[in-house]
Amino acid sequence: MSNWVAVLFSFLYVFAVLGVAEGLRRALQLPVAFTRKVVHIGVGMWAWGTAALFTDKWFASIPPAVFIVLNYVSYRRNLFTAMESADKSNLGTVYFPLAFLVIILLFFDLSKGFMVAALMPMTWGDAFAATIGRRYGRRHYVILGARRSVEGSIAMLLCSLLSVFFTLLAFGASLDAAFLTSLVLAFLATLAEAISPFGLDNLLVPASGALGYALVGGWLG
Repeated sequence: MSNWVAVLFSFLYVFAVLGVAEGLRRALQLPVAFTRKVVHIGVGMWAWGTAALFTDKWFASIPPAVFIVLNYVSYRRNLFTAMESADKSNLGTVYFPLAFLVIILLFFDLSKGFMVAALMPMTWGDAFAATIGRRYGRRHYVILGARRSVEGSIAMLLCSLLSVFFTLLAFGASLDAAFLTSLVLAFLATLAEAISPFGLDNLLVPASGALGYALVGGWLG
């Protein structure tokens, strides 16, 4: 498959995710807080498609680069209703593709497995931290202006750990290396999410993955 075809598939996939989320919102009268997480997880999982379909990081960078612009326009004009928060201090939807782009540029040629793994805490951990924290959070704390719940942070830790662990195993890492790496990345991601106000978790959580690689990348061979 050519890289241009992979670019086309990328756009088709993301717009399909947005369409499904918007359809669910309208048909089931779901809150935007829920459909926003559907988009969050669905788009984040395209990291797997990026690893599978692209052979050149610059082509792989085109879709997230375009969505930085599109998501900013949507943030200002409310184009993609299913993913837009009423809180206009939150630029998380713009930070998400920006983080995706940076992770691709950093790790595509170095390790596709780690590239995907580095995006999993943002994809699964952050989404479930917000969902569990909003629904079940009872014990709250504040760090650097970011208010979080203990329950949400536990969800962040566990979902990050599991998603990174199984991703690394799927890309051929040994059991020990996958487990130790996932522990480090999950801990760093949970810390990053805990101190991130104003949607900055969508930047700082993937950034913590880059830090994690600097610390433990040698374990992956």
